[in-house]
Amino acid sequence: MTTKQIDYCIELAHTESFSRGAENMFVSQPTFSYQIKLLEEEVGFEIFVRNGKGATLTPAGQQFVSFLTNMREELKRAIEQGQNFSTKYHDNITVSLMVRQAIYFLPEAIKEFEKETTGTQITPRFQYENGIDSFLKNETDVVFALEEQTKQLAGTTVHKLFKSHIYLICDKNDPLASKNLISDEDIYGHTLMVGGGSPALLRSVQQKLISSGKIEYFNSPDHDTTLTNIASGKGICLSPGFLNDHSGQFAWIPYDCDDTFSCVLCTHKTDCRESLTAFIKTLQKMYKEAVAFPL
Repeated sequence: MTTKQIDYCIELAHTESFSRGAENMFVSQPTFSYQIKLLEEEVGFEIFVRNGKGATLTPAGQQFVSFLTNMREELKRAIEQGQNFSTKYHDNITVSLMVRQAIYFLPEAIKEFEKETTGTQITPRFQYENGIDSFLKNETDVVFALEEQTKQLAGTTVHKLFKSHIYLICDKNDPLASKNLISDEDIYGHTLMVGGGSPALLRSVQQKLISSGKIEYFNSPDHDTTLTNIASGKGICLSPGFLNDHSGQFAWIPYDCDDTFSCVLCTHKTDCRESLTAFIKTLQKMYKEAVAFPL
């Protein structure tokens, strides 16, 4: 199977016309049709049903083309990354983190790092889940994590980054948004969004409020859904500061609580590159200097 055959197959699925598909791919119709036929012979099943007007996907073809489309996009990205890398860089550091942790600090860290270290590319890999699993499979060089998640990780070096506090998130027009500090009493009488993969520490705080019997609560599957619910007026939530994207869309008010989340970066013990060490130090420096920045 060639990339050309893959492209022809995807194009025919889109146009359902051999003549139009061939035209769009800048080849003759016989060449286009022949490559589709070769592809079907190779995979061993009929991808298209031919008719007088062109061709439509078989049920097996629908599943196959869906897979091909995803694979082609991944291949395109791989080629583009390779082109970027080959023209300027000789080394690469892949960082796995949730997008909100990257919004504010990562661009500045990359700028600072590249002033001092040339030839090393920083590649962000944004993940909402399974970031540690990807790291353990050696698919990434650095992963953002909570220290509690690293206790059983073998072959890993843990770099302390910052302590993250708990905040109340509400709509900017909510009366709570005018407060400088949120107490339990402020939350009583409101609907609190809970769940959504909350860390153990946050679940404990949520449960304490629920146990008071003075709040309503609403189960939310993930942080994005929670924010959508807050924007639609369904309630409020408590969240670690490291999830703040600092877009200003919501009010984030400090919650009166001494508990904090210990945020760290993990690297592989076997990875002793000077460039990696320099990048970790750059990130640590930026977070350390963010004294007045809500984390």
